[in-house]
Amino acid sequence: MTYLLALDQGTSSSRSIVFDAQGRVVASAQQELPQIYPQPGWVEHDPQQIWRTQLATAREALARAALSARDVRALGITNQRETTLLWHRRTGQPVHHAIVWQDRRGEPLCAQLRAQGAAALVQRRTGLLIDAYFSATKLRWLLDHVPGARAQAERGELAFGTVDSWLVWQLTGGRVHATDVSNAARTMLFDVHRNRWDDELLALLDIPAALLPEVRPSSALYGETEADLLGHAVPIAGIAGDQQAALFGQACLAPGMAKNTYGTGCFMLMHTGETALPSNNGLITTSAAQTSATPEYALEGSVFVAGAVVQWLRDGLHAIRCSSEVQALAQSVPDAGGVMVVPAFTGLGAPYWKPDARGTVTGLSRGSTLAHIARAALESIAYQSAALLQAMSRDAVAAGAPPLAELRVDGGAAVNDLLMQFQADLLSIPVLRPAVTETTALGAACLAGLATGVFAGREALARLWRVERRFLPTMPRAQAAERMQAWEHAVRQATAE
Repeated sequence: MTYLLALDQGTSSSRSIVFDAQGRVVASAQQELPQIYPQPGWVEHDPQQIWRTQLATAREALARAALSARDVRALGITNQRETTLLWHRRTGQPVHHAIVWQDRRGEPLCAQLRAQGAAALVQRRTGLLIDAYFSATKLRWLLDHVPGARAQAERGELAFGTVDSWLVWQLTGGRVHATDVSNAARTMLFDVHRNRWDDELLALLDIPAALLPEVRPSSALYGETEADLLGHAVPIAGIAGDQQAALFGQACLAPGMAKNTYGTGCFMLMHTGETALPSNNGLITTSAAQTSATPEYALEGSVFVAGAVVQWLRDGLHAIRCSSEVQALAQSVPDAGGVMVVPAFTGLGAPYWKPDARGTVTGLSRGSTLAHIARAALESIAYQSAALLQAMSRDAVAAGAPPLAELRVDGGAAVNDLLMQFQADLLSIPVLRPAVTETTALGAACLAGLATGVFAGREALARLWRVERRFLPTMPRAQAAERMQAWEHAVRQATAE
């Protein structure tokens, strides 16, 4: 048997999963990653804790599978994107906590860049909108606020990386400082058309080029792990940011195929092939996972609060004791009774991009109950995702492509049948849930397997994908359109000044 090991380093946990050559989960392990909140709007992680938890889960997953590292053909890495680390090249010690993708401390610099008229340049080169979400302003903050960091960076003594680069550095004992195109594309410093760091953007942000990792395809041999870490050296042969890895793991390998991941937030990506499709509808253009030197692209939209609205029901309103109870509570009423929840707890992401929006509950009546609010909160996940898909379809049609024919789904909230059915109803297209829902880790494993000959080609990967349930729309299109109009009205109320 041939096995692949995927390291899945996420925002709230580090996981490792062993897959066989048929893409089936053999064993897994997971450890929680503590969150650090120095002040409102700031989110950090301890880089050493990221490394310790990731290594521990890799060892535990192999032990649970009753395998040794000698049984593993290759290792793939997928990671929380945009999270920014800076460390000493000589010692490997971080100069500061990692600044997490959710962190908003870079917003003043973003506002300054917008005021300078840099938005068009940034979008043209990177496909991104200027936002504190991306790595560049986080890195600039570290250089400006950590004593001595800028001088050390200019002398070439420091290394910058997203989480994948940090893990590769640790796994290889500091021999390899590299990233893949899908992670580089999230920094706001990378020219996605020429597949290289952009000197003009580095100058604009005042970031020394000596900090940057080498950029490679997502499916490529990066190096080998230190033998003593897992008991034997294992090739590192695949890297992709979590959402691009999920797109790959969902076998969305051709233009027009799309997936949506329902996690703390929602992330919808549509593959656009070798065309970097610009968006006129509030989405971003990003690099997809690449299996060669040829660039591949995707349109992406991010919902900031999805599964987190269920946590709010649990921890804020105490409407449920555990997240798994939300479906039963929501189904205890036939509909939301006119209630709308817009969970803009941290502003609204795509396609609205309203950072100052705040959460609202509208449409309350004397008959409204917690069950109605719970159903409206659950439905808000589908409404936000539908707005994303409609924006994607408009961009696709404007470029001469057909509208989306189906949506593949994954993530924790994708197990909720009520939510998935409502999603299909709003979209008026089938929603497909795969048999293997660990698509992010599977994508990383497949990228590693492709680079090491486990899989003959992309067609073989497409055959691995199997559907577990297909949700077909049952709501008339006119009714779905009315529902979306009501949602957009609620959004306008949440963003009214």
